[in-house]
Amino acid sequence: MAGVLGTTDFAVEPASGDASFRRYFRVTPQEGGTLIAMDAPPDREDCHPFVDVATRLAAVGLHVPRIHAAALERGFLLIDDLGSRHYLEALSEGNADRLYGDALGALVVMQACGPRDGLPPYDAALLQREMALFPDWLVERHLGLVPTDDERRMLDAVFGTLEKNALEQPRVFVHRDYHSRNLMLTSSPNPGILDFQDAVLGPVTYDLVSLLKDCYVRWPRARVLAWAEGYFNLAVQSGILRAKDEPRFERWFDLMGVQRHLKAAGIFARLYRRDGKPGYLADVPRTLGYILEAAAAYPELEGLAGFIDRRVMPALAKGES
Repeated sequence: MAGVLGTTDFAVEPASGDASFRRYFRVTPQEGGTLIAMDAPPDREDCHPFVDVATRLAAVGLHVPRIHAAALERGFLLIDDLGSRHYLEALSEGNADRLYGDALGALVVMQACGPRDGLPPYDAALLQREMALFPDWLVERHLGLVPTDDERRMLDAVFGTLEKNALEQPRVFVHRDYHSRNLMLTSSPNPGILDFQDAVLGPVTYDLVSLLKDCYVRWPRARVLAWAEGYFNLAVQSGILRAKDEPRFERWFDLMGVQRHLKAAGIFARLYRRDGKPGYLADVPRTLGYILEAAAAYPELEGLAGFIDRRVMPALAKGES
C-alpha cells in the first residue's frame, strides 16, 4: 500500500464489515483524503467480479469506486472512499422522494446501459436455491420447525409460481443487493453504489424490489407503488420496458418481492447460525411482513401467508422472548 500511496505516513482504521467475509479499512494519508482498503480472503471471496463490474459500471457514468490498486491473488483492493453515510442513515420523510429519485435514475442507467455480456444468468436453478434458504435455514435450522408434507407441497407450488413470474420478465443487468445499505449519499452523481460483485442477468423488477421493498427500512405501500410507477415510466422511455407491460408490471414487482424476501429471511438466519452474525435477525419480521402484505392481493400466496402467520411468526416471537 505504501508503494501506491507514495508514503508510509498514513493511518488505517476499520471502516465497516458486511454480510460476507470481506472487511473494509479506511486509509488516511498524512496529506489528506481517504481511500478504502478491501480485504477479501481469496479462499472465501473472489475479487475478480468486483473489478470487472466496477470498471464496466464506471464506463456508463455510474458512481462506483475507482480501483487504485489490486492484488487479486491476496484478495486486496485499494478503492475510492464513497463516504460513510449510507442511504439507510440518511433517509427521512423529507428527503425520501429526492433520494429514491436519484437511486431510480441510476437503476435505469444500469439496466439500459450496464453490462450484460459475461454475466451469470439468474436462472431457474438459482431462483430455487435462493428460495430454499427459507425452509432450510430459517424454518428448520433456526426455528426448529418441521414442515408437514402438505406444507412442503405448498412451498413447492409457491416456489414454482415465483420462478415462473421471474423468468417471464425482461432480462437486464441485476445488481442483486441494490438497497439502502449499499447506496451511499454522495455529491453528484448520487448515489454511490457498492456491493455489485454478484451481478447477474435477470428479472427487470429484482433490483427495484431490493430498493423499494428494502429489508432494512419500510415505507407505506401507496408510496412504494408511486415510486414504482415513476420507475416504470422511466423504464419505458429508456426502452427497458414496453408500455404494454403495464398490466403485468405490478404482479411482476410484488411476486419478485416474495422471492427476494424468502431468500433474505433465509440468509439472515444463515448469517446467525453459520457465521455467528446475529445482527440481521431483527430484520426477519420486517422481511416476512412484506410477504404477508403481498399475499393479501394474490390468492396463490394464501398458503404461504398462512404458514408464516401460523407457524413462523409465533416461533420467531417465542425466540425473542
